[in-house]
Amino acid sequence: MASNSLTSSRNSNSSWTPKQNKQFEKALALYDKDTPDRWQKVARAVGGKSAEEVKQHYEILIEDVNHIEAGRVPFPRYRGD
Repeated sequence: MASNSLTSSRNSNSSWTPKQNKQFEKALALYDKDTPDRWQKVARAVGGKSAEEVKQHYEILIEDVNHIEAGRVPFPRYRGD
């Protein structure tokens, strides 16, 4: 099966499991940009990742979203479209 996100395929420092990505998403919702020590808290919530790794993962995610919103990456077609 192909990678389920651009982020996991582009992060060459380490691989992210689907479980870690889900934990990452939940932690981002819990710890917003104004949270002190945000990346350390997100890293603890994910497990097995450093604060720098989760920060880099976030930056790549934002870059990917910006590319999609700018129309540089087509939306996938799903059955029934």
